[in-house]
Amino acid sequence: MLKGNVWKFGDNISTDHIAPGRYFHLRSNLPELAKHVLEDAREDFAKKVKNGDIIVGGNNFGLGSSREHAPRIIKVAGISCIIAKSFARIFYRNSINIGLPVIELKEVDEIDEGDVLEVNTEKGIIKNITKNKKYTFIPFPKFINDIIKIGGIDEFVKKHNGYGV
Repeated sequence: MLKGNVWKFGDNISTDHIAPGRYFHLRSNLPELAKHVLEDAREDFAKKVKNGDIIVGGNNFGLGSSREHAPRIIKVAGISCIIAKSFARIFYRNSINIGLPVIELKEVDEIDEGDVLEVNTEKGIIKNITKNKKYTFIPFPKFINDIIKIGGIDEFVKKHNGYGV
């Protein structure tokens, strides 16, 4: 179960919004790069985000390059999951690969900045505690939940000596 405060973003948040190119020299220092996460979409985000917070976005979240740095620094910054109307496919898969839950939900317009959400990826339920509303989504398959729980596909493969689980 994930629980956190919502940070709301709009459509077409790109990997350049998430990990600004001018900080490319920090790519080998993720904690330092995370100090600039989403800086070009919201200047104060990295300074104010709290561990466990949740990003809610619009359409096509994560479009752009295939760099894993974008979802990695979101996770390093403390975000517990991202909920959006839709995701760029590469960003979606990179997020799962590093153990960051990403959930598609058509009703994101009903969720406001500052709302408190509870997310159950195993049951496919999002509860908006602030508004007393409940949303459902197709739950992740067991192996995806296992990848998320263990912290990403690298740890999953190490634990299971390959994929033959």
